[in-house]
Amino acid sequence: MTTKAAARTGRGRRERLAYLPYLIPGLLLFTGVIGVPFLMNIYTSLTEWQGVGTPKWIGLDNYSELFKDGEFWASFRHNALIIVGMAIIPTALGLVLAALLTDLIDRHFGSRVASVLRACIYMPQVLPIVIGGIVWSWLLAPENGAVNELLKAVGLGSLAHDWLGDPNTALYSVMGVLVWIQVGFPLVVFMSGLQRVEPSLYEAAEIDGASWARRFWHVTVPQIRPEIFVVLLWTTIAALKVFGPIYVLTKGGPGGATNVPSYYSYTNFFDKTDVGYGSAIATVLTLIIVALTVVFLRFQGRDLEEER
Repeated sequence: MTTKAAARTGRGRRERLAYLPYLIPGLLLFTGVIGVPFLMNIYTSLTEWQGVGTPKWIGLDNYSELFKDGEFWASFRHNALIIVGMAIIPTALGLVLAALLTDLIDRHFGSRVASVLRACIYMPQVLPIVIGGIVWSWLLAPENGAVNELLKAVGLGSLAHDWLGDPNTALYSVMGVLVWIQVGFPLVVFMSGLQRVEPSLYEAAEIDGASWARRFWHVTVPQIRPEIFVVLLWTTIAALKVFGPIYVLTKGGPGGATNVPSYYSYTNFFDKTDVGYGSAIATVLTLIIVALTVVFLRFQGRDLEEER
């Protein structure tokens, strides 16, 4: 290594160390709020405990029981569909809506109309989940629910259904509500990302005779790939730890048809007072989320390197 290269390396190391004091407050906060509770949760998962008294050490018994628990694996299968309803569909819908609002509505009707529509679509994101869940439980009610009444009004009364009370439709009904709640987040992120796309790219594609769909696929999607990665990561994590909508709409029912790992952990904590087993479920779910985050970040980093 040459003298100049060694000097540059040393200078770079000193510059990185200079940032270290500024990271300490965040590191302490992370340790106190996330690190210590997570380690305590791992310890609890290795015990048999009902929330009072002294925990009894049982080692990995909770985990061995967990991996033989059919209800636990069923909750993860349900969570796979929840990911579709909270991550994949909202991301795809948000991307299309963002392109429509930016490329068509804004251009032909003005930015004010586009902003109003964006705010309307984003509104479910800021609505408290309890209020949204109660409203949707009214809409989907089997007796006098707005959805069933609308079906009857248009001559499709035979399709009227107990949407949240039937095990065959409960999970799909919850997925529909989650799409409604979640689609505003990717829409706002993608509309923000589209602001940095050069208008000349769209103009050149339009001059070449590209349709709106071809401009969307060949210009919009490649230009905002970083935002797509972020949205997919964020919404997938939210889907894996979803709790509020399940609790408000179905409480994991009927018959466990909408049970997910986070709610299953909750029921073991509080309903069954099996704190050790609930902690084991929470630990496994946390590790899955961390692993998924690492995979997403690696893919994003590789994608950015290829662009360079």
